[in-house]
This record gives sequence, C-alpha cells and structure tokens, in this order.
Amino acid sequence: MSNGAEPAAAALTESRRSAALWRGAAFFLFWMLLMQSVKPADLAVGVFACIGATWTSLRLMPPYSGYVRFNKLLALMPHFVWESVLAAVDVARRALHPRMPLSPGFVTCPLAFPPGFARNTFATITSLLPGSVPVDEAEGVLIYHCLDDRSPVVEQLWKEERLLARALIAGRRHG
Repeated sequence: MSNGAEPAAAALTESRRSAALWRGAAFFLFWMLLMQSVKPADLAVGVFACIGATWTSLRLMPPYSGYVRFNKLLALMPHFVWESVLAAVDVARRALHPRMPLSPGFVTCPLAFPPGFARNTFATITSLLPGSVPVDEAEGVLIYHCLDDRSPVVEQLWKEERLLARALIAGRRHG
C-alpha cells in the first residue's frame, strides 16, 4: 500500500540523479577546457576529479535547496545599489558624528529560506550592506552583528528576504 511518500522520495531521487548528471557534465566540460587534452591518463584523472567535485557539490548545495532566476536577480540591482548607498551614508554619518551614535550588538533573524543555496545567497548579499554582517547561524536563524541594535535591523532583513525570494526558488514564512 502506498502512503504518498514514495512518489515524493522517487521525485527527490530523480532530482538528485538529474542534478548529479548535469553537474558532473559541467565539471567535466570545465576540466576539458582547463586541460585541453584527450590523453587517456588526463581523461581518467578528470573523471575522478569530476566525480569528487560532483559529490562535494551535491553535499554542499543540494539540488532541492533552490536556484536563481537571473533576470529577477538583475532587477534587484538598482534596489541593492540604492540601499548600499543609504547604508554607507548612515555609517559615515555615525563615524563622523562627535558622539558616534552607536549601539553595537547582535540580533537574530529568523528566515524562511531553508539551509543551503537560498540562505547562503541571502547571507552573502546582506553581508555587502554596511551596518550589519551575518556572523553565525543557529537553528533556522542568522545572527547578525550590527552597528545599532536599536534600529529595526530584523524588519529590514525580512524586507530584503521578501525581495530576494522573487529571484530565488525557496520557501517563505514572512508576510
């Protein structure tokens, strides 16, 4: 008797198999571009290197953890540049202010992005914005060090997450 979990498991296995084949082929193509040799010894080393690279990539970035919609990611560039300019001006204002209005601290930001590709992309992008930087991850949250823990850092991060969710295929939890 089938309980519905078997088709999902089969689809996941098929997804992993397909991802492994595509990644393996891409790694082998990259190897061939680098080596530019069809000597049997070079090909054998390339096959073993590509098997290792494929296995590692599947462990570090599972195929079901998401992918990028590049056109929507490019559409985020003006927002990202504008937010970076605003944040840089804020950091400069704080640094040049006679009393340096800082309240450094740590905040935790629960995320809807699952561990893996989507969360790593989000952490990378938010690390480029001045004023806060991700420093750790624990049980579904990213921990950020920020210059002013009194400001609405988490709400701003959730706004960025909602915007990035348009460009990444991943689950969302915030409204």
